[in-house]
Amino acid sequence: MNERVINKSKEYFNSGLGCAESVLLAITEAKNIQSELIPGIATGFCGGISRTNNMCGAVTGAIIAINLLYGRNKAGDPKEENFNKVQGFLEEFRKTFGTINCTELTGCDLSTESGREKFEVENINLKCTEFTGEATRIALEIIN
Repeated sequence: MNERVINKSKEYFNSGLGCAESVLLAITEAKNIQSELIPGIATGFCGGISRTNNMCGAVTGAIIAINLLYGRNKAGDPKEENFNKVQGFLEEFRKTFGTINCTELTGCDLSTESGREKFEVENINLKCTEFTGEATRIALEIIN
């Protein structure tokens, strides 16, 4: 099943959804989480948080999915399991790629026109497809 979900996240990304949206949508579909807020809740996290050179959108999409399954609903509810799962996810992603930062992963400053042009001309979306699939894989391992 994991391979199917991983491929679905890549398919979503390659069809035009952003990295965060793709990871979140594939995982929530696999876990039968339905909401009209998905994938839109993740849109601003795509492109290193709206092209601000921050955390990779595939990473944030996975964190949102983990939160939907393990997040707390009110003050006083335990949060350690959620924190442990998110930390485990981040550790594994860093181990695989060396960083969780969009700019470092892609080699592009998406906040600039020249960075966005480089992203297109050099087909860096192919790297992002890999990040999207791997974020999905790691999140599924953490969740399952």
